[in-house]
Amino acid sequence: MSIIKQERNKLFIAALAVMTTVLLPACRTVTVADGVQKQPDGITVTTAAGVTRLQVWSDRIIRVTFAPGTKLPAKESLCVIASPVPTKWSLSEAADAVVLQTDALQARVDRKTGAVGFYDLKGNPILQELAEGAGEEPGASVARRSFALAPDEAIYGLGQHQQGVWNYRGTVVHLQQQNMEVAIPVLVSSKGYGVLWDNPAITDVDAGKTSPGVLSWNSEAGNAVDYYFLSGPTADGVIGDYRALTGAAPMMGRWLWGFWQCKEHYASQEELTNVVAEYRQRGVPLDGIIQDWQYWPRRGWGSHQFDPARYPDPAGMIRDLHAMHAHLMISVWAKFDTRTSNFNELDRDGALYATAVPGFSFYDPTETDKYYDPFNATARNIYWRQMDDDLFKFDIDGWWLDGSEPELSGSWGEFRGYKTARGPGSNVFNAFPLMHTMAVYQGQRAASSAKRVAILTRSAWAGQQRNAAITWSGDIQGQWDVFAKQIPAGLNFSLSGIPYWNTDIGGFWSRQTSDQDYQELFTRWFQFGAFCPQFRVHGTAAPKELWRWDEPTQKIWEKFVDLRYRLLPYIYSVSWQVTSDGGSMMRPLMMDFADDSRSLEVGDQYLFGPAIMVCPVTRPGMTQREVYLPGQQPWYDFWTGARLGGSRDLDAAAPIDSMPLYVRAGAIVPMGPVVQYAAEQTGKPLEIRVYRGADGAFTLYDDEGDNYDYEKGEYSTIPLTWNDSNGTLTIGPRRGEFPGMVQEQTFRIVFVGDGHGSGVAETETPDAVVKYTGKRVIVKAEP
Repeated sequence: MSIIKQERNKLFIAALAVMTTVLLPACRTVTVADGVQKQPDGITVTTAAGVTRLQVWSDRIIRVTFAPGTKLPAKESLCVIASPVPTKWSLSEAADAVVLQTDALQARVDRKTGAVGFYDLKGNPILQELAEGAGEEPGASVARRSFALAPDEAIYGLGQHQQGVWNYRGTVVHLQQQNMEVAIPVLVSSKGYGVLWDNPAITDVDAGKTSPGVLSWNSEAGNAVDYYFLSGPTADGVIGDYRALTGAAPMMGRWLWGFWQCKEHYASQEELTNVVAEYRQRGVPLDGIIQDWQYWPRRGWGSHQFDPARYPDPAGMIRDLHAMHAHLMISVWAKFDTRTSNFNELDRDGALYATAVPGFSFYDPTETDKYYDPFNATARNIYWRQMDDDLFKFDIDGWWLDGSEPELSGSWGEFRGYKTARGPGSNVFNAFPLMHTMAVYQGQRAASSAKRVAILTRSAWAGQQRNAAITWSGDIQGQWDVFAKQIPAGLNFSLSGIPYWNTDIGGFWSRQTSDQDYQELFTRWFQFGAFCPQFRVHGTAAPKELWRWDEPTQKIWEKFVDLRYRLLPYIYSVSWQVTSDGGSMMRPLMMDFADDSRSLEVGDQYLFGPAIMVCPVTRPGMTQREVYLPGQQPWYDFWTGARLGGSRDLDAAAPIDSMPLYVRAGAIVPMGPVVQYAAEQTGKPLEIRVYRGADGAFTLYDDEGDNYDYEKGEYSTIPLTWNDSNGTLTIGPRRGEFPGMVQEQTFRIVFVGDGHGSGVAETETPDAVVKYTGKRVIVKAEP
């Protein structure tokens, strides 16, 4: 740390000590007087600035609401669906502050200004509001608040943004839904706390750009401040708190984790099915294909109808795809051509926005259309029923909800003036994708429990993870600089609490496959895509199926597809951690190495699940790249098995057919055989790779793969534990069961070392072979 930074930190700590001294004289029991009212779940404090409510949602979560005057306006949250958990808390007061304390933190309200501060149980400051709001008129737009930032505090989250910024300190983040920009009002600090700003209006978050040392939220609409302080005290804790408030991410079907092919757009039934057939003939794994827009007839936007001239037998098409063990996603929009019957039904029920906007159509660019109102429960029900009647009846597997911002002729601000069922569009603008995905998720769940919901959508807002939604990064350019910006964009999206994200591999606006620079870019992007939650190729211009590329590119493609499928047992188990424990699949280094200051600034490496560090190559012509190995414990080169010390920089080999991958010591990584599709049962053993040098644990999860019976407890878990000092791997007793569960499994145990248990291929000679029947087994490693 520089001398200047050290002096800044000393001044900051001294200032906080003075503030703490003012706020921490001897406390006494509070009586309900002097503007303080006690409720069962918190307190309300009235000051000259207005009225402030602290509501205890758990020992780690405090909701703060403020409005000028003496009364808080009524409000129903769109993103928070939980209720306060009964929690033990106490109330006391100091001369200048009212103090609310749980078993995890303190929240104090300044009696004069109403400013709220959060502290740990030792009185150390975590986050403090700055005094403001005095003199505001009741009912005015007052949805803004400022906080003090520590000198070296880093700010993350806030959705997905394409400026290439990792740590938002010193910038302003504009939260407004649009193509390639995803607004999620969830912030995570390097100090281990988080903030959920519960306001769906367009918002600016100034992380110390205008006033160094000040974090400010400013929403363009709203008559109250409303936010949740999430005390963490780790990034995982913050995300767990956020999901406790807004809902868990349900399990996706096993098939979602395989490889997906799509383009803009397959133009006929024959073309679509032939692509899948070609993959099967070539023996290259594939789990899904996507039918993008324009499958409908002329002037049929929103009709949910296939053009009979190009898709003569939709039911037969989907049966053929399923017979090849492939799944189909299909593009469905939130807008309707005024000449469709679906438009007429929605219009009769007042379920459309009043203004017709010019559309853009492959058939007729002068067509007009209207958006439905997903804030209207009746509209959501109609919207899903139309999809059910026209599309889900064919047994379609997933939904590509395109243009979910909504897209209004490229001018997203038009929505501000619309009247929605929840008030002016300016009040709820950013929440449109949440409500839109909710229509589909709740509709399909009510219709069937046999198939897990899977939604791919271009935008997201707080709480959207509960709708089984995956967000992709929008219609991006196929360029090197754009590719490099995807990594910090995806990591900040993950830190916003929504776990599933991906990009159009190669960029949506792409180039010809014969372009040598583009071949290199696509190859590097494809390697990165293999370590995104959804692994999916897409783009306009030239088709990008495997056989469109030269032979060297095809070989690299097949290598990383095989690796993805070998890792499916690991990936599926990590997806269970996401659902059951509030986990994250894409994990920036600051999540697992918060005590390593270098990790706070690394935005181009990440862990995929708890074990594998991914280091994408994002510049042309590179044959090596700089990598930072965080922490004090060893790492292993995935490709060679070589063991390396932690807390070090290195120039990692990165030939065009590879990408630097490292596995942390203590990791346990289950790997399966290469299969043609995720659900294929080969009867072959699992390879369990153990990386020595630290204790570790991993839970191997399994279920039926594509229904909701896991919610009823129909699944199994097998705990795997590595004790490094004893050199023992314990395969614990299996817990649970489900229909079709394999009762006896063969595990090939591999203790990874230099040249042993490395790369994609199965290890020829395992260190042990275990016939596992569900009972505890201990495997001893050789010294």
